[in-house]
Amino acid sequence: MIKTYTLNRETWVDIDRGTAEEIGKVMDTYKVHPMVAKELVSGTPKPRIELEDNYIYCILHFPTWKHTHSKDKNQEVDFIVGKNILITARYDTIDALDKFAKEVEVKEILAKPFVNTDGRPTQIESEFRDKNSQLNNQSPAILVGMLRELYKGISEELEYIEDRVEDITGKIFKRKEREMVVSISEMTRTLLDFKKVTDQHGEILETLKEKGRGLFGDEFANAMNSVISDYLKINTAIKSNLEELAELRQTDNSLLTAKQNETIKRLTIVGAILFILSILVTLYLFRLNF
Repeated sequence: MIKTYTLNRETWVDIDRGTAEEIGKVMDTYKVHPMVAKELVSGTPKPRIELEDNYIYCILHFPTWKHTHSKDKNQEVDFIVGKNILITARYDTIDALDKFAKEVEVKEILAKPFVNTDGRPTQIESEFRDKNSQLNNQSPAILVGMLRELYKGISEELEYIEDRVEDITGKIFKRKEREMVVSISEMTRTLLDFKKVTDQHGEILETLKEKGRGLFGDEFANAMNSVISDYLKINTAIKSNLEELAELRQTDNSLLTAKQNETIKRLTIVGAILFILSILVTLYLFRLNF
């Protein structure tokens, strides 16, 4: 499925699980290299970025946990970024991207010009155009907004994970240490998957910023700083949650060890009592026989 959006003279073509024929038509329309078109037909396991003559081809994977619609926990988005054109290809339902598309649709409606009956712009529309004349000539604003929304989606996933960690913490101190061993391991594995995927974003984003500076100017590079800032916050949150889980694991192990020691202590006492009783019974029986 292919949807096209236009905002401030910038076009976004969103390819959602497109067929080879659909992708071929888009690539022909926007003069994209056939090798790139071939890669958009199916997913790519690793992220990368390439600079072509008049566009940038970039692949990123975004981890998900709560908002997943398939078995694959990593959702791929391919970006083809050119002047006034952004093409994206995805292979799964991505909630953050769908949400962003709806926001763009609303902005499309709001951006439609107001005209008089004779077809000329109204005074309000003329003022709007003057005010946004620089915006209309900006570099890929849709891309920057999209990336920020995708990272916001990861941030929301981390909030769900933080709630789960808090729930685990509460249960640990309600004497459910043994039940939480598996939960801690699962959350740790999830966060390690998040870290593995997002660790590769830093270099890609920096390269996109610098290559984009050459194609679109300093304004694009400055806008990318906000995207990189969002990414760094996510990276910090992942590491912070991993550290908290490591401390929880130690606490859980300590409580389990203490509980096991207490159980062993009680069993030892019971064993000693039974041993003494067995001796007393033996002595009693011995007396009866003699």
